[in-house]
Amino acid sequence: MTEMYEYQPHRLLRKRVRDIASGIEGQLMAVITEGVNDIAYIRKSDGREFTTAAANVQAAGQ
Repeated sequence: MTEMYEYQPHRLLRKRVRDIASGIEGQLMAVITEGVNDIAYIRKSDGREFTTAAANVQAAGQ
């Protein structure tokens, strides 16, 4: 069985965002569908990236 990965458009790509689950802020680098889930990749100010559910992403400062 092969995994399907597909990049998704998102209105906040390359913008400063906040992960509502952890409270961490960073720049939204990509949203990818992995199987049935949309995963957001966020780059923190230290350059490291982390993932969260795309539904957890909101513009920073909200």
